[in-house]
Amino acid sequence: MKNHNYFVYITTNKSKKVLYTGMTNDLRARLGQHLEDAMNKKKTFAGKYNCYFLVYWERHQYVNHAIEREKEIKGWKRFKKEDLFNSINPDWRFLNDEVD
Repeated sequence: MKNHNYFVYITTNKSKKVLYTGMTNDLRARLGQHLEDAMNKKKTFAGKYNCYFLVYWERHQYVNHAIEREKEIKGWKRFKKEDLFNSINPDWRFLNDEVD
C-alpha cells in the first residue's frame, strides 16, 4: 500500500504579524506558490499578506485527517495557534529550508 503525505502548515509574514493555515500534499511546492503569489499578483490571502515563511507543519497519511485538522486549526484563536507551534518552534524560526 502506498504511503501518502498530506501536510497541515502555518505560515507567517516577515514581521510575524499575520498567520495563515493551509493544507497540501506537496509542502515545498505550496510554499513556492505562496512566495510566487506574494511577489506578483497577490491573489490569495497568503499572497496579499506575504505569508510564505513556514513556522509549523505536521504530516498526515490520510487526506481526510489533514482536512479535518486544517479546519480545526483555522477555527482557533491566534494564541492557541501560537501555543501549537511554540511547543516545537518557540523562536518562530522560518522552517522553509528544512522541508524535504
